[in-house]
Amino acid sequence: MKKEFELATFAGGCFWCMVKPFDELPGIVDVVSGYSGGHVDHPTYKEVKEGQSGHYEVVQITFDPSIFPYESLLDLYWPQIDPTDDGGQFHDRGDQYRTAIFYHNEKQKKAAEDSKQRIAESGRFNKPIVTKILPAAAFYPAEDYHQKFYKKSPDEYKADRKVSGRDEFIRNHWEQ
Repeated sequence: MKKEFELATFAGGCFWCMVKPFDELPGIVDVVSGYSGGHVDHPTYKEVKEGQSGHYEVVQITFDPSIFPYESLLDLYWPQIDPTDDGGQFHDRGDQYRTAIFYHNEKQKKAAEDSKQRIAESGRFNKPIVTKILPAAAFYPAEDYHQKFYKKSPDEYKADRKVSGRDEFIRNHWEQ
């Protein structure tokens, strides 16, 4: 019997910080850093970083829903981000660093909308939840040096996370 894998695509600011939380979990086949949601075919990191492409930095996750359901991915996604910030994430500013859930089918769309509603009604935040829920668009893998960056350059990854404000935000808003 052939395994049926699905895709999940999440924008959560800098894609370097969005790989590790999902990587190497049971049922997660692969996590790829890349770009999606823009108007430029095969954008470069420079084009995305400079805001010229309209793309978000994203991670695309290949997963086995029989082991790791999409709803569990959503439960893991939300605590990685500030869903109230529409100007980027933490020290990374610009549209390319905004948050979004790119759904690949109607079931994912409904699950994403339901999870967003639960976050909005939780009372955890005193500002509106601005994370967009968008149809999946063309996905372009980022350059090789960005893939699994937390493993390839652990010192730079740790330093970037430390100065970004992401971990402090997570502690103050999600680990309560």
